[in-house]
Amino acid sequence: MEKVKAVLKPEEMPKKWYNILPDLPEPLAPPLDQETDKPINPEKLKRIFAEELVKQEMSSKRFIEIPEEILEVYIKIGRPTPLFRATHLEKALKTPARIYFKYEGATITGSHKINTALAQAYYAKNQGIERLVTETGAGQWGTALSLAGALFGLKIRVYMARASYQQKPYRKILMQTYGAEIYPSPSDRTSIGRKFLAQDPNHPGGLGIAISEAIEDVLNDENARYSLGSVLNHVLMHQTIIGEEARLQMELLDEEPTTIVGCVGGGSNFAGLAYPFVRDVLKGKAGYEFYAIEPRAAPSMTRGVYTYDYGDSGRLTPKIKMHTLGHTYYVPPIHAGGLRYHGLAPTLSILINHGIVKPKAYHQTEIFEAAVLFARTEGIVPAPESAHAVKGVIDLALKAKENGEKKVILFNLSGHGLLDLKGYEDFLEGRLNDYEPKEFPILEGS
Repeated sequence: MEKVKAVLKPEEMPKKWYNILPDLPEPLAPPLDQETDKPINPEKLKRIFAEELVKQEMSSKRFIEIPEEILEVYIKIGRPTPLFRATHLEKALKTPARIYFKYEGATITGSHKINTALAQAYYAKNQGIERLVTETGAGQWGTALSLAGALFGLKIRVYMARASYQQKPYRKILMQTYGAEIYPSPSDRTSIGRKFLAQDPNHPGGLGIAISEAIEDVLNDENARYSLGSVLNHVLMHQTIIGEEARLQMELLDEEPTTIVGCVGGGSNFAGLAYPFVRDVLKGKAGYEFYAIEPRAAPSMTRGVYTYDYGDSGRLTPKIKMHTLGHTYYVPPIHAGGLRYHGLAPTLSILINHGIVKPKAYHQTEIFEAAVLFARTEGIVPAPESAHAVKGVIDLALKAKENGEKKVILFNLSGHGLLDLKGYEDFLEGRLNDYEPKEFPILEGS
C-alpha cells in the first residue's frame, strides 16, 4: 500500500518556533513612527501589543521555545495536524508529480489561525491584559482568537470586514458562540469607521479598515491590546509549527519536496509552511522552489510597490516597508476575505525581492474551479483562501506533466470551506464575478 498519510504523535510535535529574521538575505527595515517618520521606539508598540510579542517581533534568536502551556493547548485543538498525499488529484491530472498537503483544516476552528491566536492570548493573559481587539476578513482569524480568548479567560472584540460579515453569517455565530463581540467594519463605533461609512454607506470594508477600527478601540482602553492575524514577524513565527511538523512528516514518507506552495494575503499561512524550508535554502543546504499565490483583486506581490506604507487604512499603525497597493486601496469584495489586504509581510517581501519566492495571481473564478476539482477528488472543500494554493498546485502539476518532471509538490491547505459555501453556491450557479483592479493609490497620503 502506498504511503498516503503521515501523522505525528503529540510527543513528537516540535517544541520551538522558527524566527527567520537572523537568516534573511538582508536586514529587515525598521518600522517607522507614523508621527515622526523615524524608527519607532519599541516602548510605544507596547501600548498596542502585549510586551512579549513586541520582544518576539524584534528578536534575533533563531528559535524561540514554545511555552509548555501553549504546547498542551496545541494538542487539544488538533496539533500535530495530518499530512496527506493527494493521489486522486494526481490521477485526475494525469501528472507524474506527487502532491502532498498539510491539512490545517483539521484544527477545531478549521484553519491555521489558531496557532498564533493561542500564543497571543497566552502572552496577553500573563501580562494581565483583560481584553483583545482584532480585525478579521473571512472570519477564520476572528474565530481562532475568539476561542483562544475563551480558553485563556480574555474578552474578545472583533471588527469583521463588512463584505464577509454579510457573506458568511455562520462565522459571526461561531465567534459569538465562543463569547466574542462582533461588529461589521466599517462600523459606527469608531471615528474611522464613521468616516468610511460617510463616504459610502454600503462600503464592503477590508482588513485595512478593520485594523484601524481595532487599534482605535484599543487606544481608548488601557486594559485592552491589539491582536494581529498576519503580516508581522511574530505572527508568522508562531505559524512555523506547521512547516516544522511537515519536515518531520515528509521524512516519515521518505519524501523531500521540490516545490512548496501557499496562498498569501498578509503571508501567515505561506510562511508557516514555507519558512522552515526557506531556512535550508538560505543556508545553501537545499534548492526548493517556493510559489506564493494571491488574488488578482488584491495583487500586492505581483503589482504592488516595495515601499514604506501604513498597515491600516486609517494611518494608526507604524509604517512598514513591504509590497503594497496603497493603504487606501479599495479591495473588491471577493469571497476570499482573508486575502483582501493591501500589503504584505515585510519578511516575505524581502524573499520575493531576492527571487527566493515566486508570486502568482489568479481570478476567483479560476480558484473556485480548482477548489471544486479538489473537493471532487480529495473530498475536502477548501476555504476560498486555500483554494488559491490549490490552483497554483494544479498548474504546477500540469506543467510537470508537459515537461515529464517528477516534481514533489507540498502545499498548505490552510483551512476548510464549510462555512464559505456561499462562494461555492455563486460559482456553481454561474453568479461569481471576477475583479480586475483599475488603479492602486500606492503613495496616496504617504
